[in-house]
Amino acid sequence: MQVVRSILFTISFYLTLILVFVIAIPTLILPKKATLICGKILSHIIIFLLRFILGVKVTFSGLENLRKNERFFVASAHQSLLETFILQAPLRYPIFILKKELLKIPLFGWYLRKIGSIDIVRDTTTKDNLNFFDKIKNNVKISKRPLLIFPQGTRVKFGEKLPFKKGAGKIYEALNLPCIPVALNTGKVWPKNSFLKYSNDIKISFLEPIEPGKDRNIFINEIETKIYKEIDNLT
Repeated sequence: MQVVRSILFTISFYLTLILVFVIAIPTLILPKKATLICGKILSHIIIFLLRFILGVKVTFSGLENLRKNERFFVASAHQSLLETFILQAPLRYPIFILKKELLKIPLFGWYLRKIGSIDIVRDTTTKDNLNFFDKIKNNVKISKRPLLIFPQGTRVKFGEKLPFKKGAGKIYEALNLPCIPVALNTGKVWPKNSFLKYSNDIKISFLEPIEPGKDRNIFINEIETKIYKEIDNLT
């Protein structure tokens, strides 16, 4: 039964992406807000598919922490492809940082560029990465949208505890904004490098904001400790 549900969800998931991408084509020539709204609608459809096909309920806790500051950025654990969509439901049109190669994908890359995603060439120093942190700061300031980062740098298995990337500390310094840590357990539903999807409820926890002004290394240590401690509580 789990295999059948996994197949049905995978087919539905990717068909939904294709359908929304096609329907949203006119938004490429409309104001950016139209494309962003399509992304939020997509997030709710995926939450529905999780419940309808896999029997997975998505629960958000700590939403009050999103209202404690008018401006902030979000640093989330990363265990699955799911959170890149699901987190768009409670967040107000987040800005993504992504690999430059993704912008080259037809249609998908066009949408990413349209919504103001910030590209980076990973694991190297190139002229494309010059002024990267200034670009982030200016983009967030002008758009007044929250930046969403995944400080682990890659998807990890549920329970795995990789050190957070130092770049998250540089972003924290550059933005000089409160940071809201996010713990989640999506890896218990769609584990890294696995085709099978499991019927565990998804819990996403928005933690107390970390105020700006701390040393970047202290910030990294604090956010890593808080997120991993909360993940341990997400059964």
